Amino acid sequence: MGFGAMQLSGPGGRPAPDPSDAVAVLRRARQLGVNHLDTAHFYGAGSANAAIRTAFAPYPEDLVLVSKVGAEAGPDGRPRPAQRPEQLRAGVEANLASLGVERIHVVNLRRMEQGLPGIVADGDQVVDLDSQLAEMVALRDEGKIGAIGLSNINLDQLRHALPVGIACVQNAYSVLDRTGEPLLEICRAHDVAWVPFFPLGSAFPGIAKVTEHPAVIAAAHDHDATPAQIGLAWLLAHDPGTLLIPGTMNLDHLEENIASANLHLDGETKATLDHLAPAPSQ
Repeated sequence: MGFGAMQLSGPGGRPAPDPSDAVAVLRRARQLGVNHLDTAHFYGAGSANAAIRTAFAPYPEDLVLVSKVGAEAGPDGRPRPAQRPEQLRAGVEANLASLGVERIHVVNLRRMEQGLPGIVADGDQVVDLDSQLAEMVALRDEGKIGAIGLSNINLDQLRHALPVGIACVQNAYSVLDRTGEPLLEICRAHDVAWVPFFPLGSAFPGIAKVTEHPAVIAAAHDHDATPAQIGLAWLLAHDPGTLLIPGTMNLDHLEENIASANLHLDGETKATLDHLAPAPSQ
């Protein structure tokens, strides 16, 4: 169970939290056993990374920093595509500077052609995967990043990228959205970590909220848990290679999220949840 830092930057046009509050949440997460932080320099134009640096530098040896490139903060502070190889390199350099490190453990390449809410690449931002992978491999060979991850990719792209060495995949996935199941199967077969985003759904139109589904609510009642805990516990029970990175600025929600790692779903409940969404075949 890790922690996703996007909420520290006031995403979606929301006001950014007070930096001291962001640092307090990060330090509490660490106290609760979190040693995996997922971030990006384009979260709040470096504000999320700044909070992480304030909270932890000099960094404990066991704290794994995972960032991503493929976007950058525009003039209005909102992310925009940055898919060209030279922009990927600039993104890594920006992350290194704002985190205050010489090497980032894992950097995810965020592709932007899929039809998910948010920014979509067009024009000169439509870049072939091989050019991007070549730049990421060069950055790894130079020691600036430890490993390469992929985000928002399709099945063919994952298969194509595997030979360069992929550490993790971040794709949308939840108990109500299992369209990524074929990618999860490939990750399982190749010992690649599976890091779902939108693990509880989203407020974006067309994406179901896990916490509002009647079966999830009923399971929460039966297990003396919250619906969010049920959604997160199902993900962990579904595949042992899953790494969760739920983010929050609420200390109570943080503690609930972390506690879901110890929540055991009985067989009947898991079977019910398993059938809430179809799992497509390859």
